[in-house]
Amino acid sequence: MSTEQGQPPDHWPVGRMLSAAARRIERAWDAHLASWDLNHASLPVLVYVTEQPLSQRQLADACGVTEQTMSRVVTRLVRTGYVTRGPHPDDRRRHVVAITPAGAAALAACADPRPAQEAVLGHLPPERRALLDDLLREVVGPRGGIPEPTRAPDAVENPPPARA
Repeated sequence: MSTEQGQPPDHWPVGRMLSAAARRIERAWDAHLASWDLNHASLPVLVYVTEQPLSQRQLADACGVTEQTMSRVVTRLVRTGYVTRGPHPDDRRRHVVAITPAGAAALAACADPRPAQEAVLGHLPPERRALLDDLLREVVGPRGGIPEPTRAPDAVENPPPARA
């Protein structure tokens, strides 16, 4: 496999390889979920509303997407009959999303990630897959996250004087 520029993957930077691997897993996951008319974006919504009904804003925050994106995801889930969207009991301006029995059944049936993982990682021996899993957990775990921006010490210790 090579890129548009002809550079083979063994010369790609780590970030590009991770991105390509993520897209490959995402496509395999979507292919697996398609049997239930779900995708990688809609499955987490079912997981979150299994616990309790949530507003679209809460779901957007939980999934790390915009409210507009969440609205499209929820609309699709409503169309498939997996969730309902109705007025919030305390605030009529808001809507809550709740899972239906069909949504709970679909979630139970499709939630196993092994088919998608096998499609992409099946050629790796078990010890290499375990190593990859460990390394990725380190990268995305609390210590592997993106560092918070730091302020210059002078800005914190010597704030500008207040104006009168």
